[in-house]
Amino acid sequence: MSAAVKELQVVNARVITPSGTIEQGYVHIKGDRIAAIGSVSELAGQPAGLERFDAEGAWLIPGFVDVHVHGGANHDFMDANVEGIREITKFHASNGTTSMLATTLTASREDLTAVIALAADYMSKPMPYAKIVGVHLEGPFVNVKWKGAQNPAYILPPQPEWLEDWVGRFPGVIKLQTLAPEVEGSLDYIEKLAANGIVPSCGHTDATYDQIIAAADRGLRHAVHTFNAMTPLHHRHPGTVGAVLTDDRITAEVIADGHHVHPAGIKLVTRAKGVHNVILVTDAMAAAGMPDGDYDLGGLPVHMKCGVARLKENDSLAGSTLTMIGAVRFLVREIGVSLEDASRMASANPARQLGLADSIGTLEVGKQADFLLLNDELELQSTWIDGKKLLF
Repeated sequence: MSAAVKELQVVNARVITPSGTIEQGYVHIKGDRIAAIGSVSELAGQPAGLERFDAEGAWLIPGFVDVHVHGGANHDFMDANVEGIREITKFHASNGTTSMLATTLTASREDLTAVIALAADYMSKPMPYAKIVGVHLEGPFVNVKWKGAQNPAYILPPQPEWLEDWVGRFPGVIKLQTLAPEVEGSLDYIEKLAANGIVPSCGHTDATYDQIIAAADRGLRHAVHTFNAMTPLHHRHPGTVGAVLTDDRITAEVIADGHHVHPAGIKLVTRAKGVHNVILVTDAMAAAGMPDGDYDLGGLPVHMKCGVARLKENDSLAGSTLTMIGAVRFLVREIGVSLEDASRMASANPARQLGLADSIGTLEVGKQADFLLLNDELELQSTWIDGKKLLF
């Protein structure tokens, strides 16, 4: 005989839903799913004895979905070990991320395959913290001119046979791949990605405006860390940035930490793309959550000072130490975006982009009970995954 499904009501919260904010709301959880959402006034007359958690007026918002994160807590997904994944997912869950893509760096075929294989195995078992929902391959098919913190030793043109092998061995695991659309063979490769249900993304690219538009015609739908490691906007040569800002087919990531993009640049991308086509990401590396000092990113030496990580060789930004709750706070406090819109950019939009909107990204009946409680200062009070409050 199976055990009864546990039920819980989180009450007295300001609940952000797709149709608006319920000022005095509740969320009813059955097992790992949302069974009902509404106003606490609707609870009058319900049977006594049901377990309730009093949110005491806190904001209740969907858990964050980070589609671009390399690591944290002194671990990197390129380490390809279970302990590393657990520590990364624990750290980011403690900062509001409930689902994430294990993001690689430019590396050898063998190392990339090892990360994909480990992620596939990890996803097949119970996950105690933030869930790995797939892999984001950042590279290795990028442009060395805009390599940023990608290791140039492993940059090469698209290799269709690698993709065929990965898709055949690990179906559904790769969710997104970043490449330079101007590199020979990229347009055909973009079509192959799209045909296999993988979101094609531009980044670390020297592409012109016309080349990005041509790539979008073939299936390009995403831009990593907009403004960073791509041809800039000029009024006569719009470049990659101009195409990303003006083509509605392309969803734009932004690293909202005040270092990667000036606040005016973030205002520009949010106004140009609208709240439905911007995705907040961390691009966090192993140094996230760690003290200043020396670290490694894809075999490249990195030094972090005052929380900002840079390559030792040329002082280029090397990923970030940002968290998703930090990105949301920055958007609200520094850019003037409402919490409702910031929540959409951190949760609903990435879930939609990954094809996971039926299960995560918003608070709706039938979806996973992945949510956060925030106080008025937007400090994270608790993270809930599958209807369970995580303890850290």
